[in-house]
Amino acid sequence: MDLIKKYKLGRAQRFYTTRKKEHKLCQLFWECTLRCNLNCRHCGSDCRSNTSCNDMPLGHFERVLDEISKAMRPDEILVITTGGEPLMRKDIVECGKAITRRGFKWGMVSNGMLLTPEKLDALIDAGLCTIAISLDGFETEHNAMRGNSESFAHAVNAISALTKRSKNITWDVITCANKMNLPTIDLFKGYLISLGVKDWRIFTVFPSGRAKNDETMQLDDKQYTGLMSFIKKTREENKIRLSYSCEGFLGNYETEVRDYPFFCQAGINVASILIDGSISGCLSIRSNYHQGNIYADSFVDTWNTKFNLYRDHSWMHTGQCLECKMWRYCEGNGMHLRDEDGNLMQCNLHKILF
Repeated sequence: MDLIKKYKLGRAQRFYTTRKKEHKLCQLFWECTLRCNLNCRHCGSDCRSNTSCNDMPLGHFERVLDEISKAMRPDEILVITTGGEPLMRKDIVECGKAITRRGFKWGMVSNGMLLTPEKLDALIDAGLCTIAISLDGFETEHNAMRGNSESFAHAVNAISALTKRSKNITWDVITCANKMNLPTIDLFKGYLISLGVKDWRIFTVFPSGRAKNDETMQLDDKQYTGLMSFIKKTREENKIRLSYSCEGFLGNYETEVRDYPFFCQAGINVASILIDGSISGCLSIRSNYHQGNIYADSFVDTWNTKFNLYRDHSWMHTGQCLECKMWRYCEGNGMHLRDEDGNLMQCNLHKILF
């Protein structure tokens, strides 16, 4: 790594140190349902069309929003409804209205199966300001990923509806890169551009949930490095705004595949409320690093007085991280890559071949 990049990363880490101390809440994920109308091979939360875990009642979440709005500025916080598939809730429009009415910004992550033009209009009228639609390659690859032969068509229709309403809402497409769709990823990029997609995010699967033992979901080191090069090249072309998700520290690819250097915001700027009321960091974290529960604890007090293991990663400085020369920039990778015992499940840096 050259000196200029080290300087940039060092400057970013000093900035992030300040953010840790301030721990200003910017994004709050609400796992409003575990029901889903798909059966995705890479699902981290292992959702089902029928689940024994009921949707969280809106009134329970409203109490949390009321508490937050008294202690923080709601207009500076984006509440993201997710699941499961949030559109499985019949009251999702009412949920959005309740969020918006309290001054929060409202966003959503959806598979697009139920996002008709009429539903989209209703969501926008309720205050929806941002949405992400999942599309994992061309029809064969996407449907194989999602376990539904109609999934691709519905997602594309949702994207079509969004292109006609781009003045009213911010949106992007999210793609899970895996061994099935990687060979056609460049052609798929052209397809997205032809659909009118302006913003595109790519993420990769880490060993958790249904994909933990699915070899088709996991990229080998050569494929992973090739994906980083593809993202870098696409960003240089500037025909579509592509970025890699906040999966982990990427060494020489830092600042070249994302707009910002790696920084795990979980518990620092990002929190989540799970379906059972648990208070955690981001929803990518499937290990039990919960800090409280809204049915027993104050969310604001929990946010202000707990989350120490999120904000101080010194406990991660063991094992392969102990001797790593990139520790000061990486600080043990993302919280979602730690298992229940604190062990690192995957090191992104070690997957990159130079």
